[in-house]
Amino acid sequence: MTEKQKIFADEYIIDLNATRAYKEAYPTVKKDEVAKAKASKLLTKADIEKYVNEKLKESSGTRIADTAEVMQYLTSVLRGEETEEVIAVEGCGGGCSSAVKVNKGFGAKDRIKAAELLGKRFGMFTEKVQIEESAVVQIIDNVPKGDGYD
Repeated sequence: MTEKQKIFADEYIIDLNATRAYKEAYPTVKKDEVAKAKASKLLTKADIEKYVNEKLKESSGTRIADTAEVMQYLTSVLRGEETEEVIAVEGCGGGCSSAVKVNKGFGAKDRIKAAELLGKRFGMFTEKVQIEESAVVQIIDNVPKGDGYD
């Protein structure tokens, strides 16, 4: 892989925009149509494809939340352990006020939503109704003969 191809691959990994990545690696190319076609061709090269896939796999481990992390976050919101930063207006006296950042716990709506999402995940809200039916199916052949269907 050439140095420019490596630059292209690294730029492509940032936002998966091949046209932009190609124009970054090859600044003399100005037309989007040309960059798009050449980038598409580069992405089919085995060494570039392998490099991009390896880098994406490496970064996905740290950048994307896994199931356990999401579940822990929802649980902490449900229990009231998480806070969010909000802007509040505070009076200074004499008719003036100022904006200050305040950490505030999540409200009942947010905690209920977290509980709902966790409940859905664990299947707590599905009604399991088991219906058992036993019936005998009887087929009666009552089509008259001679109607052209024999």
